[in-house]
Amino acid sequence: MKQRLVTGLLWGSLAILTMVFIFSPLMGILIALFSMGAVHEIEKVAGVKNTPVMAVSLIFAGALPLIVEYKLLERFRVPLMPVIAVYVMLLLTLMLAKYETTKFEHIAIVVFSSICVPYALSTFMLLRDIYKKFPGEFEQSQGFYLFFLALACAWITDIFAYFVGRKLGKHKMSPKISPKKSIEGAVGGIIVTMLFNLAALFIFTRYFFASPIMPYWMVVPISAALSVIGMLGDLSASVIKRNYGQKDFGTLMKGHGGIMDRFDSCLFVFPALYGFVVVIQAI
Repeated sequence: MKQRLVTGLLWGSLAILTMVFIFSPLMGILIALFSMGAVHEIEKVAGVKNTPVMAVSLIFAGALPLIVEYKLLERFRVPLMPVIAVYVMLLLTLMLAKYETTKFEHIAIVVFSSICVPYALSTFMLLRDIYKKFPGEFEQSQGFYLFFLALACAWITDIFAYFVGRKLGKHKMSPKISPKKSIEGAVGGIIVTMLFNLAALFIFTRYFFASPIMPYWMVVPISAALSVIGMLGDLSASVIKRNYGQKDFGTLMKGHGGIMDRFDSCLFVFPALYGFVVVIQAI
């Protein structure tokens, strides 16, 4: 318990550091490193042993956030989809070189992890830059707030679901997938997240926004929906670990596992909030 708290504080410090440098050009590099670490963890858990495949996939996983952040392909007017198609064909070709020890299942999980995970993490920057995508509709401070809102829904829910579940948890939410998670803990995590986000919106609206970003009542359903989505991300990651008989994706920080163990909820929450904002603006 003590180790978990100490490690949690370290992760929290990292989150604060990330928000301090959120508008720094170094943000893309940080997300690229997270992407490579997360993809490596998934491939290791899945038992991928084809070294050339792993090397190429890690390079691509690191390159994708850089492409998104620095608009590398746009500068040369190269669409992303053909690049992905060539990348997949390269992986399949490398599979042929070691077909006796490389299953198609390995290539499938490498393709999934090295494309979906980096792009999901890249929505950190897309959400931050929402004021650039919709100039006149959002302020820079509101882009920061949306980033903060998504992070809160992913991590505050997880933290307080754990503590409430330890004290009050009686009904298992999904005993076969994640035995320690309870319905009481989930409800507690959602309620605390709602209250936290209401307080955060009040502070941002009062001190940082030139104009309101949303009415206070809207924070409640958004927080609840994103909290549930974050839990689905957590459970989805747990299914992957259970399928391969692993408890954690990594051992980067004791008591908290690896990068994937900390960002599994974020991989669902950030794209969901970004998609929601884009759709609302389109409507």
